[in-house]
Amino acid sequence: MSEVTIKHPLLESLLTQRGMKLKAIYSIRDAAQLFQVTTRTIQDWVSEGKMTCRDLPGRGRFLSEDLEAFLQGSRRTHGVNPSDKESVGMKCPPVGLRERRIYGK
Repeated sequence: MSEVTIKHPLLESLLTQRGMKLKAIYSIRDAAQLFQVTTRTIQDWVSEGKMTCRDLPGRGRFLSEDLEAFLQGSRRTHGVNPSDKESVGMKCPPVGLRERRIYGK
């Protein structure tokens, strides 16, 4: 029997949950479907440096390795002071600690 090696554990787990298959190259639309966001959100994440994309032929923009790296870096640390988020590498404050926005003032 041959052993099955999982190269991208987080990506493969998420793909299984979404009923999708592992591919070598993913388009922006593929990534949006995988993360259940809009293509604009994926474009924003790339612009903000949260996600790495590539200049690949055709419509491909992401390799499996890129999506795995994004998932690896998406871990949140709860209980951290939101003002310290830069120092601990957080990209967003924990749920419930987001600043309230007051419009019109």
